[in-house]
Amino acid sequence: MKGIRQLADHLDISIGTVSRALNGKPDVNEETRRRVLEAAEQLGYVANQAGRSLRKGATGIIGFMMQTGHEITGQGDTFFMSVFDGVQTVFARHKLDLVALLCSSEEDPDDYLKRVVARGFADGIILSATRRHDHRFEFLDRAKIPFITLGRSQTDVGQPWYDLDFEGIADQAVDRLVSKGHRRIAISRPHDDINLGHVFVERCREALARHGLQLDENHIFRSKPNETGGYQIARDLIACTDRPTAIVLVNEATTIGLYRGLEEAGLKPGRDVAVIGQYSPQCQFLSPRLTCFSLSLRDLGIALAESLLATMPAFSQHYPQAAGRQLWPMTLVEGDSDHGGVSA
Repeated sequence: MKGIRQLADHLDISIGTVSRALNGKPDVNEETRRRVLEAAEQLGYVANQAGRSLRKGATGIIGFMMQTGHEITGQGDTFFMSVFDGVQTVFARHKLDLVALLCSSEEDPDDYLKRVVARGFADGIILSATRRHDHRFEFLDRAKIPFITLGRSQTDVGQPWYDLDFEGIADQAVDRLVSKGHRRIAISRPHDDINLGHVFVERCREALARHGLQLDENHIFRSKPNETGGYQIARDLIACTDRPTAIVLVNEATTIGLYRGLEEAGLKPGRDVAVIGQYSPQCQFLSPRLTCFSLSLRDLGIALAESLLATMPAFSQHYPQAAGRQLWPMTLVEGDSDHGGVSA
């Protein structure tokens, strides 16, 4: 591969002329431009992107910050891979690149983000795993870095966000289970301070109250978002003195562990305990078929990317209709796992 200096020496013309030809400047005649482009292809010329970034004041990179670690992702995380596909589909239109910013579960997310920003690594940021009170929002706002969040927070600096409609999940799941005769309904929530847990619990309380029911504090199971977390939920549910007859899971990875834990205790989902969960590719192999909420993760990624670019002056004209804030709808897919359990 050759740099611009070697390309200029090969053609015996100035570096400035080569640079203007490569960048499509109008003051280069067509014959010279043709020679430069042909030589660049033949010699395998690769532009110095770091130098270009310095001159343009942009990196061409958008960072997607997520937390990693076995306790978080379990045996794998298809959720984010599908979202990434949608995000990069949009970025590719503008020659932008998506880079995953992987914050270890053992590191403070605020410190990690500050280090990334100090390095001038990205032109914009997509934040996930938003907390109830999230200082990252204020930090990025002060640094004047465009960002969008996958999730809400009580910290609000006016940034765009998309979030899954956990309120809709709570309403539909509770109404469905109550209509089947359930009165002792349990729910899961994340083990940490992630905002979706607060949103989901509050809405489940409201949904049950509409039916004259209460959410028992002992029936709110905190868990890590993986298979092991689901297995522990099953053990805790079984140990309840007044065992719930139904449970709604807020994380897709916990379902497999819950099934395993119930079955080891001789309880069958859909017969002894009604279960409503979140869709994942793995859940299609469960028996009985999981009643679950599903969504298009790729489309969510596309919406995230377009809404972020709509806030960036270099790209905003392409997305005048992009939503600023939106609850992303979830579709209930009926299975067999939420039958039975009422007489338990």
